[in-house]
Amino acid sequence: MPASAIGGEFYDMHNRAKSERKRNLVAIYIHDLSPGGVERQTLVLAKELQARGMDIVLVLHRLRGELIPLLPPELPVVVLGSRRTLQDVPRLRRFLLDRRPDILLANVDLNNIAAALANVMAGTRTRLVICQHNPLSADYHATVNWRHRFVPWCYRLLASRIDHAVAVSSGIADELLRSGIAPAKVSVISNAVIGEDFLERAAVPVSHPWLVNKDRPVFVTAGRLVAMKDHATLLQAFALHLRKRPSRLILLGDGPMLQLLRDLAHSAGIADDVAFEGFVHNPLPYMRAADAFVLSSRSEGFGNVLIEAMGCGTPVISTDCPHGPGEILAHGEFGILVPPRDPAALAPALSRILDQREKWSGDRVRSRAATFSYGACADRYAALFDSLIQLDN
Repeated sequence: MPASAIGGEFYDMHNRAKSERKRNLVAIYIHDLSPGGVERQTLVLAKELQARGMDIVLVLHRLRGELIPLLPPELPVVVLGSRRTLQDVPRLRRFLLDRRPDILLANVDLNNIAAALANVMAGTRTRLVICQHNPLSADYHATVNWRHRFVPWCYRLLASRIDHAVAVSSGIADELLRSGIAPAKVSVISNAVIGEDFLERAAVPVSHPWLVNKDRPVFVTAGRLVAMKDHATLLQAFALHLRKRPSRLILLGDGPMLQLLRDLAHSAGIADDVAFEGFVHNPLPYMRAADAFVLSSRSEGFGNVLIEAMGCGTPVISTDCPHGPGEILAHGEFGILVPPRDPAALAPALSRILDQREKWSGDRVRSRAATFSYGACADRYAALFDSLIQLDN
């Protein structure tokens, strides 16, 4: 793997001088390669931008995570190797001085702040673009590390040093504006979800016995087992649904709440009808074979899994949480929306989606999903980068 480390044993200095480059160099900075939406998006975007003639280098806080096998062999990787995110700042500064990229694209909260500080310290002509994938609200940050609560305040202090901010949904764009970033510096670019290989990946045979020998409806959900995804509400709603209709539920994903959710399923008497399958590299076959996909989150930056399920032709139910699901489903036109944290509202939606499948036909939801393509997302980023680079010419 073409990786290099600034803080560790090695650091790739190949072709680092800007004067030696003929194409624009874009450095994309993320935390690691854990199995999350941001990480998958980054790998997709890097490949798409390379196809558009840009030189791309991936800069990681740490080289770790289940998505490491998905790294394209032609993608250069620099590993900062710091113990904490803010310790990336001096190492990222060194990288900027060595490689002098035209664009530094940072992703999510503390990494965005570290990138802004490093860019200020480097004093190069690199244009900083931050991408905000998750909400900035206090309600959201109450479910994650307490340090994230200072992110909006830091954005306000660093607003003049941020050349552009990308939000993955309109709701997050509004929060960036409230954080002090000027309207002219904020754009909405939806995530890239549907690629040329999507149908091939979705068509892979599924091996789960509940989906191979289906004797009753099967619901599927996918996401990290963390408080924000609120699988507890889904399990409570599913227990209510089972009182009226035999069904099964498959949860794809891993996380710190696994045992708590297993215990909840047992205490609710539904353990025999719920399967915890852990992290799955390709969840699309599960989504394709399911009768419906369910998202029960308290908050979402966007909601890639909804588009993935729709791309498989599967009807979807989602909580109408901030910020992405309502936009993706056009406020109920392409799927069922229910209030967050409300098992009594979610339970009847499980029956409704089964009874009204013709309303959410495969062709209809696939057509909606197709608007969130790899190409459309990459084209928007490429145009943004070109416009920022032109400011220096």
